[in-house]
Amino acid sequence: MDYLPLFLKLHQQRCLIVGGGDVATRKARLLLQAGAALTIAAPELTAELAALRDAGQLQHKAGHYAATLLDGQRLVIAATDDAAINATVYTDCEARGILVNAVDDPGHCRFIVPAIVDRSPLVVAVSSGGNAPVLARMVKARLETWLPHGYGLLAALAGKLRDAVKQRLASETERRRFWEDALDSPAAEQAMGGDIDGAQARLLAQLEAGARNAGAVYLVGAGPGNPDLLTFRALHLMQKSDVVLYDNLVSPQILELVRRDAERIYVGKKANNHALPQEEINQLLVRLAQQGKRVLRLKGGDPFIFGRGGEEIAELAAAGIPFEVVPGITSAAGASCYAGIPLTHRDHAQSVTFVTGHRRADEIELDWPRLVNPTETVVVYMGVKQAPSICQQLIAHGRAADTPVAIVERATWPDQRTIVGTLATLPALIEQHTVKPPALIIIGSVVSLHDQLDWRHAAQD
Repeated sequence: MDYLPLFLKLHQQRCLIVGGGDVATRKARLLLQAGAALTIAAPELTAELAALRDAGQLQHKAGHYAATLLDGQRLVIAATDDAAINATVYTDCEARGILVNAVDDPGHCRFIVPAIVDRSPLVVAVSSGGNAPVLARMVKARLETWLPHGYGLLAALAGKLRDAVKQRLASETERRRFWEDALDSPAAEQAMGGDIDGAQARLLAQLEAGARNAGAVYLVGAGPGNPDLLTFRALHLMQKSDVVLYDNLVSPQILELVRRDAERIYVGKKANNHALPQEEINQLLVRLAQQGKRVLRLKGGDPFIFGRGGEEIAELAAAGIPFEVVPGITSAAGASCYAGIPLTHRDHAQSVTFVTGHRRADEIELDWPRLVNPTETVVVYMGVKQAPSICQQLIAHGRAADTPVAIVERATWPDQRTIVGTLATLPALIEQHTVKPPALIIIGSVVSLHDQLDWRHAAQD
């Protein structure tokens, strides 16, 4: 993060803009909206700035820039069309420890002015760190259409009730839960419709009732790694939970979408290296929920496909803990789509089977004769280390040695790799390319379509 986002309270604070043209005019509007005591230093002013001066809303220091203008200033914006002057303003401000921005010159900025969506008192700021201001404005435009203007009324209502909620509910967790429910309730809709008094009375009654939410567990599929593939429901629950238990296959980008103040507990599993045994994970989910916490169990892929989700909710059900399961895109679907390998195809495969290469008691327990049908696609989860044995068994039970095979490493991630070979060559390819988990193996005639349907590679070309 190149810039720390901050909201400055500038009411009656002295601020200076060097320059009196159109750019300075736009910046002046923002600072005046924030209540700043504004001075403009410039030989001439635009008609709008002159009118603001004449109305007593800002001061005008006519003439060219001098360092003495910085005395007593809290914040300065250099908005002239002379890069040398802007650079001088920056240097002088840095020497005095004054926050300074040179417009359209990130190298001479101690802060930057973001694109703003104003639903005061709710304000959303969007920045590209000075790299792509047009992109920031495009994002702002999208947010403008998504954020109702009534959100400003809702934020104002929350401000009116803040002290009452703080007095009635002692803990931060209780207060947060109250607001989560309140801001997603009929009272919120009432406030956004303009009936602030009615909404306030309803929420005060709810507050006095003192209803509290019990703990619960949300079993959420995080998909194969790309955060764009999360469901809306997953995102909602990720922002609602008090604590998150996450697996090794949950990408850092997805974990960043969890509420920032939520407690994070790593319970991932790697080969021969389990942070917590499954039985302890089950018990931990129960204990946390019994403490009244909203627990997010975040699992790579889909919770019910080789994710042991069924074991976890069985424990919750036995303990009487409320739970919800949110599906995720399973890794096989993500890998096949992002590699351009359809798992079924009328000319190649009429069925698909998912299996796991995970060993139990030093043996891979698979129904080998059932997996040799040439019109069936087989997808192997957790099979990288066991690939030699898997290939050997399939060939020994009748699957052709030249059956096309693909191994997809880090499916849907930016650094995804797809390596194509055959049952006979796959083990050597894995060793040659140093393939490491997470990776899936796709076996079957459909793999021959990869070169034609590899849309990601074609897009990059």
